[in-house]
Amino acid sequence: MASAMRSVLSRGYATATSVKAPIQLNSLTGTYATSTYLAALKKSPKDLESLAKDIESFDKKIRDDAKVSAFIQNPTLSASERTKALSSIVPSGSSPILLNLLTVLSENGRLSSAPKVFQDFGSLISAYRGELEVTVTSAEPLDNKALNRIDKALKDTEIAKGKTLKVVNRVNPSVIGGLLVDFGDKSIDLSASSKVNRFNAALTQGV
Repeated sequence: MASAMRSVLSRGYATATSVKAPIQLNSLTGTYATSTYLAALKKSPKDLESLAKDIESFDKKIRDDAKVSAFIQNPTLSASERTKALSSIVPSGSSPILLNLLTVLSENGRLSSAPKVFQDFGSLISAYRGELEVTVTSAEPLDNKALNRIDKALKDTEIAKGKTLKVVNRVNPSVIGGLLVDFGDKSIDLSASSKVNRFNAALTQGV
């Protein structure tokens, strides 16, 4: 994982000792996200916020554009093909750090991990802003009314005190009925599939 961080940092934007991440992420995707965060913050807080907007926009592009999504997930492309394509699909006005990140992921054969790296980067930027990121996973997109109800329910909790809530809706068709809610170090499984699993476990124990 250290090599992943060096790959982004070595592109001339930051050193690991000059700035610190607000939270520690121990996964490989978290390491890529952390190195990207450090690279931008070393330049300036303004560059960090600009990068955050670019990453959010490109992450949405992956979700909304079938061709871009297929490219990101395609393991058969050569390194030169991926590099050429990245230069064309990343908007020209974007932070160069975004293209550097995607290039490093591509060179390391991990371009398909970009959405998870972006998600981890989102956790870092939320912590930097003093936000509490709440990830709500549902089988279909939730409307603003539903998201506002979740926001209101969580605002009065102990973990949300003194923080600004940032509710993010992610879609996963495998979540059968209900929701998965992740915030801080807590996870609440309100899906029908989890209830079925608990029911099956109870039956197994009773046999």
